Amino acid sequence: MKIAIVEDDINMRKSLELAMSDYKEFEVVTFKNAVDALKKLDESFDLIITDINMPKMDGIEFIKELNGRYEVIIMTGNATLTRAIESIHLGVKDFLLKPFDIDTLVNAIEREDKIQKVKKSATKTTSKKQEGFLGSSKALEKVQLMADKASKTDASILLLGESGVGKEVFASYIHKNSPRAKKPFIAINMAALPDNLIESELFGFEKGAFTDATEAKAGQFELANGGTLFLDEIAEMPYGVQAKLLRALQEKEIRRLGSSKSIKIDIRVISATNANLHEKIKNGEFREDLYYRLNTIPLNIPPLRERSDEILEIANAICKENCKKYNFEIKSFSKEAENELLDYKWPGNIRELISVVERAVILSENQEIQKDELYLDTRK
Repeated sequence: MKIAIVEDDINMRKSLELAMSDYKEFEVVTFKNAVDALKKLDESFDLIITDINMPKMDGIEFIKELNGRYEVIIMTGNATLTRAIESIHLGVKDFLLKPFDIDTLVNAIEREDKIQKVKKSATKTTSKKQEGFLGSSKALEKVQLMADKASKTDASILLLGESGVGKEVFASYIHKNSPRAKKPFIAINMAALPDNLIESELFGFEKGAFTDATEAKAGQFELANGGTLFLDEIAEMPYGVQAKLLRALQEKEIRRLGSSKSIKIDIRVISATNANLHEKIKNGEFREDLYYRLNTIPLNIPPLRERSDEILEIANAICKENCKKYNFEIKSFSKEAENELLDYKWPGNIRELISVVERAVILSENQEIQKDELYLDTRK
């Protein structure tokens, strides 16, 4: 926890600085007045401890200037009731009367530290649940825990699961929680690319490399440099290109088509498939050595029918998002509609759920979406 102490009395300031040096879990920076503090405070600070009576700018004006950006503890030797009330209205959490012993101050800091940790934990949990409609089911909990651990490393991850379970959402989630978060995240669907274009799309090409190559072009490996490359439907990659992908991952370099020059790359690869790669390997359609290179950490995402405890959570989030998208008043599901959503088997998984809810939001005549407005394909 990083703390700013603002105190004009040099003896008090030095005394606090010395006493707090015994508490290694706290990083303390001191300022002799509020004006100096305002120049140096940034987002790295977690807590401000300030005197009230100071030259240039008093503590109350200082707190007003902070405008709620930081939590504040006030310390003063001559506080009035009026000023105490005013500081509370400004959001001050603690009011310490001088003289106080260091234990009193540390207890106040530790209380605030615990509160902030709880808030950060709650925010993190909420953001995880809302990240691309990631749910909070028990079936998904183990996978998400593994994803959290894997995200902190550069290990290759293979996402497995049926079509529509949210593999790209997981890939994006891992990237955003990784040290590479500020670098590019590029997703490529192997099944969507013609076989004769996959190599040039991945590795790029030089001018004149083939008939239509009128100018040089960087491939997705270069564009993702420093970040994450997500290779969806990896089982659809042509066998010949698999060897070049394996070399790129092993050597950490690629070569554009038509070039003899190697380009160093620094990327994290996440791949995904709904196919049985063991069968593909047995049939000579997928390289076993590439499989082991991609499969350092396998994450098997369960289908939606095994995550029934999150169906309504995700459906409501999709409903709310689409109401905002189409400028509708917020709609909800009737009890009968909720039961229908829970009873349905969702062969198309989250992708199908997104489609069903968006359609219902658009076609529903009322604020409450009815069972017959879901138009579920019960033949599946």
